[in-house]
Amino acid sequence: MHLSPNEHNNFSLSRFESMLKTNDVYFFDSEEFEEIIHHYLENGKIALAKKATKLGLEQHPATTSLKLFQVEMYIFENELDTAEALLDDLYVLEQSNEEIYIQKANIYSRRDAHKKAINLLGKALEITSDESDVLSLMGMEYLFMEDFENAKYYFMKCLEQDENDYSALYNIIYCFDYLEQNEVAIEYLNNYLNKNPYCEVAWHQLGKQYFILKDYKKALAAFDFAIISDDCFIGAYLEKGKVLEKLKEYEMAIESYSITLGLDDPTSFALLRIGKCYEKLKNNELALQFYSKCVEEDALLDKGWIAITDFHFRKKDFQKALYYIEKAIDIDTENELYWKRYAKINKRLNLFEEAEHGFRRSIELGNYEMETWLSRCDILIELGEYDAGIKNLIQAAEFYPENAEIEYRLAGLYYKLLEDNKAEFHLKNALDLDDQFSLIIEELFPKVFRKQSVQQLINNHRKPSL
Repeated sequence: MHLSPNEHNNFSLSRFESMLKTNDVYFFDSEEFEEIIHHYLENGKIALAKKATKLGLEQHPATTSLKLFQVEMYIFENELDTAEALLDDLYVLEQSNEEIYIQKANIYSRRDAHKKAINLLGKALEITSDESDVLSLMGMEYLFMEDFENAKYYFMKCLEQDENDYSALYNIIYCFDYLEQNEVAIEYLNNYLNKNPYCEVAWHQLGKQYFILKDYKKALAAFDFAIISDDCFIGAYLEKGKVLEKLKEYEMAIESYSITLGLDDPTSFALLRIGKCYEKLKNNELALQFYSKCVEEDALLDKGWIAITDFHFRKKDFQKALYYIEKAIDIDTENELYWKRYAKINKRLNLFEEAEHGFRRSIELGNYEMETWLSRCDILIELGEYDAGIKNLIQAAEFYPENAEIEYRLAGLYYKLLEDNKAEFHLKNALDLDDQFSLIIEELFPKVFRKQSVQQLINNHRKPSL
């Protein structure tokens, strides 16, 4: 009885795994070892791949293909010098083996010597019978170098070799996107679709290009063609939903997003967008229902927590908004957007110490927006923490030099601390920058504003010069 190739592979694999469970040693030919090792590598079972390579070399010590697998293991474990030495030995014996050049290029790539890697891949390309794989590797090296024009060229060569190489197609579009060549990308995709009219991936990518250019009608048509080509293509339904939202067709967008829920496990993105659409349709009950489903589905999606928090904030239900943002912070304490909302909600609840803490944490985590610095300062003024307010503004001034709103606040704070010289310096700066903002002093520091010296400075600045 003859075994089919798949049955033979499964038989070899079963024999090998049976051998590992006993002290027996079975003989396998070198091709069987190659199949076993390849199977384990494809399935991410590196330890078993190493074991098979070791046993293979014990039985077939002169087999180059098994030695190349050994090189691959060394590279995977970052033992680059050992891998390189073994490759140099193999090169002396087999200078026409393209895999030696490819693995040596892999080592150079790991060392960020991408030009050397490309040179070696060029040599491999001259002797290989499988140009597509080598062209793809060259494209990736150019991507690492951020040379997107050359990367695009080699991925296009890959696609010429195999029109179904969707990985190459995605990489080509990635290059177009990075180079902001959206119209050129559209032309390229249309040419590709003339030859491959039922390629859902190309239609999907074409729709995304039209979406970037805000040509929503053409984007919608492209996504519809992607769905016609593959009516289970979840990505096309999601992108179609986004376009329909832009066209304010919220009910149709909900329908498109909802289809994805039946095709596979619900995605948090689809649940979030359905919630947003219901909110646009003023159906608050269903909006809240889908926001809740979104955070249940993916508690790490910050957009979900932000959506449900903002929903309650807009309804002026600040206690519920606080409840949800505190739950979000419990899950991720390092999210600056959470802390900023926590601060704003507490400010509306007149919980100033908590609000100050929230703004401070937001700044510590990298939120350097002007609004954040000024909001924190205003709360510190409310709390009477004038020194802390000054330190906060001095930090803000590093990001926003010569800013009138900062200077007026610094003037007011220095007046509160009875440091009139510093106060006058900052007040003059502020008036020179924008005298219309002097109302900041009036609102935040009413007693300071009424001081005769302050009024005199403001009035003198406003008097027209002769």
